[in-house]
Amino acid sequence: MLRDILRQSDPQVETIVKVLDSLDADLLVLGGIDFDAEGLALAALNAQLAKPFAHLRALRPNTGLPSGFDLDGNGRRDEAADAIGFGTFPGQGGMALLSRLTIDEGQSRDFNTYLWQDLPGNLRPSTMPATLPLSTSGHHETAVILPDGRTLRLLTWYATTPAFDGPEDRNGRRNHDETAFWLALLNAGLPIPPPEAPYILIGQANADPIQGDGRPDAIRALLASPLLQDALGQKDTVNYGGTIGPLRVAYILPSASLTVSNAGHAPPNEASRHWPIWVDIAP
Repeated sequence: MLRDILRQSDPQVETIVKVLDSLDADLLVLGGIDFDAEGLALAALNAQLAKPFAHLRALRPNTGLPSGFDLDGNGRRDEAADAIGFGTFPGQGGMALLSRLTIDEGQSRDFNTYLWQDLPGNLRPSTMPATLPLSTSGHHETAVILPDGRTLRLLTWYATTPAFDGPEDRNGRRNHDETAFWLALLNAGLPIPPPEAPYILIGQANADPIQGDGRPDAIRALLASPLLQDALGQKDTVNYGGTIGPLRVAYILPSASLTVSNAGHAPPNEASRHWPIWVDIAP
């Protein structure tokens, strides 16, 4: 990926840069971007933007990290499906934050090591090891400093797809619980201090509350939470084509105390099946 970015001639990278420039965002969350420890790929992509962001945070994912177990039950332990989160190499398909506001690393948190079995009311199949973390990619809290000095917390996650498994429905169950984690955290239902408002929940839940595969109870409950506001409403965010078609799988949910002035989608683009979504927060 870094090679393709540095060449400055890759059609997909060129399209991505144009899309990001057109958004003209103050805070930008990218999903599906490969992670490297020094943030070289993210920095190279940022450098190609018309208005590069001043602050970057590459969010280390669980994808590709060996679990040590045969999670898919095929007799082998070293395949992509046996990683903590599906991935052919560590860091595949992670997340990143680009910000024009200062990032406060001291108030930022990662929850990637939180165990699936520790989530109250979890749906973990008995075939899954007790030491398996909940996050397939990651659950993160990034604190940014607003112009008036207040702190805004960005809660980001990228859940597994609820398909491509067996009758035990391990992916469907895990997808549900990756969203249920936020409900438990925001409602002070975990032995982890909940984030202080204001905050914005941003991520790829990989779950539509009305249609598609998966267990929709968690995303429905999240959308109904009085702590959050659903500025975008039930609008599709991706079109998978074929028999699946368009679904709503990505979300931006500001906390109830924030004032939303506008929200919407950027036009579909050739770089991704997923459509960029945005929310304007009033000062």
